Amino acid sequence: MNVPDSDIKSLLESYQTITVYGLSNDQTKPSHYVPVFIRDKGWNVIGTYPKNHNVGGFKIFKSLADIPKEDRRFIDVFRSSDKIPEVVDEILQLGGTEVLWLQLGISHPEAEKKAEEAGIKVVSNRCLIIEYNHYF
Repeated sequence: MNVPDSDIKSLLESYQTITVYGLSNDQTKPSHYVPVFIRDKGWNVIGTYPKNHNVGGFKIFKSLADIPKEDRRFIDVFRSSDKIPEVVDEILQLGGTEVLWLQLGISHPEAEKKAEEAGIKVVSNRCLIIEYNHYF
């Protein structure tokens, strides 16, 4: 993680759209209710999920590559830690990402370092709901 705690609030305030990598159709999972919470607090939230769904009224794309580049600037990831290297590789291949946010319980130091070296701001092992409630 290369974003200090003191910058979390301004980082969140700097982006209007958050792309959620792995936005689940299961309303009981954090990968669904966290995006709902953030959307309800005023952010535009779009998602990726390998299966078609319209649960929660989100615009869902099958892959990150299908999402317009301007909407991939801030990516919030709900994938297991062992999948983060391939997520980072995909993000770097596509370009345009400025912030990589790994949700609570998710981290991969090597992949995070690779993203940081590419100029991406990285926040790991943090929940958007917790951070929102702390700073707003």
